[in-house]
Amino acid sequence: MRRNVKGLVGFRMGATDGEFGKVEEFYFDDETWTIRYLIVKTGSWLFGRKVLIPPSALKEPDWANETFPVNLTKAQIKHSPDIDTERTVSRQQEIDLYTHYGWPYMGVGGAGFYGGMGLSGMMESRIPFEESILAAANHDKPADPHLRSIDEVIGYRIHATNGEIGDVEDFIIDDQNWRIHFLVVDTGHWFPGEQVLIATKWISQVKWQESAVYADITVNDVKNSPKYNPSVHPETYENEL
Repeated sequence: MRRNVKGLVGFRMGATDGEFGKVEEFYFDDETWTIRYLIVKTGSWLFGRKVLIPPSALKEPDWANETFPVNLTKAQIKHSPDIDTERTVSRQQEIDLYTHYGWPYMGVGGAGFYGGMGLSGMMESRIPFEESILAAANHDKPADPHLRSIDEVIGYRIHATNGEIGDVEDFIIDDQNWRIHFLVVDTGHWFPGEQVLIATKWISQVKWQESAVYADITVNDVKNSPKYNPSVHPETYENEL
């Protein structure tokens, strides 16, 4: 099912022995357009410390009660490696995190881990844990250049092949694989108060230093696309795009 990313901010996070915080932000991979981490603010429990939780660590979400359960204890989370979410997460920090939880790391280019509780239950590990950690360490870099903040990209200008078409307002994901399918774009002066959807498959590049997203569509394509209504479920637009 498709979900708006902004609508997931504030979801409670539930460990096996109690709630441990709320979702504050998300990191995504700009090559695969997939959510890599939920950024969870622990509140007063850990003095406002933030922790990273990959979507593949989640159990079946409780959508009605806006809760994401995980198969981790509060003690495990409390003693997890301290990661500064205000800076780009280094690959070594990811390795430390996965080592702490005993999750096999996919290595360079990966978008998560092979073990752990996924949305459909326990997934089988495909590579030995120690081997995956060594492989990742051999390719370690100061930071993962493809790990991006959702909050950072909101507000980026969208450029069609022949002009600007608006600003990034939100993201729409598939809640089964956490892949980003659409960007919600505020079209500004064209349709005051109107929004349209841009499929990530149309995006040719993102220029981070320019805070700009480039898409292989024309301005006219956008003008003729169906207008997005936040009160209508995102899957309604699937066959129109």
